[in-house]
Amino acid sequence: MISNGSSGDLAADRRYAWARGALETGDFEGARDLFAQTLERAPHWAPAWFGLGEALEALGRRDEAAAAFRDALTCDPADAAGARLRLARLAGETPVAAPRAYVQTLFDQYSATFDRHLVEKLAYRGPEILGEAVARAAPGRIFANMLDLGCGAGLAGAVFRTGARHMSGVDLSPAMIEQARAKGIYDRLVAGDLGEFLAGEPADAADLVIAADVFVYLGDLDPVFAGVARVLRNGGLFAFTCQSLDEGESYAVGADLRFAHSQNYLRGCAARAGLAIGEISPAVSRKDRGADVPGFVALLLKI
Repeated sequence: MISNGSSGDLAADRRYAWARGALETGDFEGARDLFAQTLERAPHWAPAWFGLGEALEALGRRDEAAAAFRDALTCDPADAAGARLRLARLAGETPVAAPRAYVQTLFDQYSATFDRHLVEKLAYRGPEILGEAVARAAPGRIFANMLDLGCGAGLAGAVFRTGARHMSGVDLSPAMIEQARAKGIYDRLVAGDLGEFLAGEPADAADLVIAADVFVYLGDLDPVFAGVARVLRNGGLFAFTCQSLDEGESYAVGADLRFAHSQNYLRGCAARAGLAIGEISPAVSRKDRGADVPGFVALLLKI
C-alpha cells in the first residue's frame, strides 16, 4: 500500500491508521466505519476515500465502493493511489496503463528499501531470469549498447553490466534513478516515461533492450514494442518478463492492480512490431504472500 502522508488532522490520521490496520486483518466492517470517521474530519483527503472504497469492495458493496473511488479521484485527479484501476476492475474494463502518478508515487516511496523488499520478501529474480534467457540466445555475446527500461534501483543493471559496453537506464521514479546512480552501474540514467525515452533514442542504435517486470504497469504493449523495434539494430535482442494471463484475453488488471498478458497477445505485439520470437516461456519472477506469481520470460529478435 502506498504511504499516504497526513491529512493535516492528527485525530483523522489516527483513525485512518486504525482503519488500515483493520483492513489488513480482514475486519472490513470495522475498517469501513473507521474510514468513514476519518472522512468526517478530513472530507477532502483522497487516501481515506480510497480506503473506504477498498473496505466497501471487500464487503461486496460494489456500487458504494465505486462511488468512494470516484470521490478519491475528485480529491486527487492525478490518482496517486490508483483509484482508476480499482474503478476499471469494478466496471469490468481494462485500462491501457496504470496511472503515471500511481506508479511514480509507489516507486518513489519504496525506493530506499525496494531492492531488499523484492529479494527478501518477494523472492524476486526477474533480472536473473532475463540474464539466463539472453545467455541462451546469445552465449558469450558482449552488447555494445543496452537499454534497461524501468531500471528501478539497478538490480537488472548489476546482472548485465559485464556483458554491456554502454548501459542506459530509464525509470519513471526520480528516487529510483538516484538509487541506481549511487551504485555506479549505468553509463547514463534518465528519469522519465519509457515510451518518451524510446521516442528520443536514435534508430538502429541498441543491440539489447530489457524490461524486468515493467509491463505489470502497462496493458497496451504495442507502442512499447514498436518503440523497441525502432531503436534496435538488426540482430538486436529484446528480453522482458511479465505476469501471465489465460489465453482467452489479451491483457487484464488483477486484484493486485498489476497487468497480466496472454501469450497470444505477446506474440501478436511482436508480429505487429516486426520482431521475431526467440522464446516465450513460463517463468516465475516473484512470489506474492508466499505463492508463486505465474509469468513469462520472452526474448524477441530484430532480423
